[in-house]
Amino acid sequence: MPLRLCLAVLLPSAPLAAQEAADTLRLGGTIGFVQTAGNTDLVTLNVGEELAYTASRFVVRQTFSTVYGRSDGETTASSWRAGARGDYRFSPVVAGFARLGFDRDRFAGISRRLEEGLGVAVRALDRPRDLLEVEGGLDLIQERSTLGTSDDFVAGRSAARYTRRFGEGEKAYFQQLVEFLPNLETTEDFRVTSETTLVAPLSRQLALKVSYVLRLDNVPEPGFGKTDRQLMSALQITL
Repeated sequence: MPLRLCLAVLLPSAPLAAQEAADTLRLGGTIGFVQTAGNTDLVTLNVGEELAYTASRFVVRQTFSTVYGRSDGETTASSWRAGARGDYRFSPVVAGFARLGFDRDRFAGISRRLEEGLGVAVRALDRPRDLLEVEGGLDLIQERSTLGTSDDFVAGRSAARYTRRFGEGEKAYFQQLVEFLPNLETTEDFRVTSETTLVAPLSRQLALKVSYVLRLDNVPEPGFGKTDRQLMSALQITL
């Protein structure tokens, strides 16, 4: 018989202006679990965690996520991602940031990938229900494939995140993130990530969260495809 569980736990976050005015600590997490038995033996687990601390003009964030799956006794998915980022806001519109990233996905041919980057973020649109942030910078990337080959290079990075809030209390929202990382040494080598999220509240504490992630690697490791797609849903609980 199938067993499905999707759960997200998030501590409430204050509006952006309020976060800048006072020290805040926010912890959030998501967990999704699917198990089937019988004609199909399948187990899928996805876990995510985020910790954010705001102090005056500084914001520090730490994230972690993993997706793991087994089908008929064989591992079919194993993706691990972690990151840390620090922002310093020079004004309500402009901020500088430094970031670190790690990911491992052997089903995409990546044994490990490290990223260290610097950049500038700008709030191009900041309204009560609409927020648009754009970023630009440089990343130093060190990759090692599951085939044992290594590659170190400098990449550009540009990103945009748009958030639209709906309804009374603005707890329902739509968010779109797009990130572009071109290898500055090899023109045809670039990566694109698109993440679409929709959150709809069910009550004061509960909401339904659906997200779709598309990752494109234009020059993948030999023997692997260019795109990876993930469609996930979860029950979000706000305490």
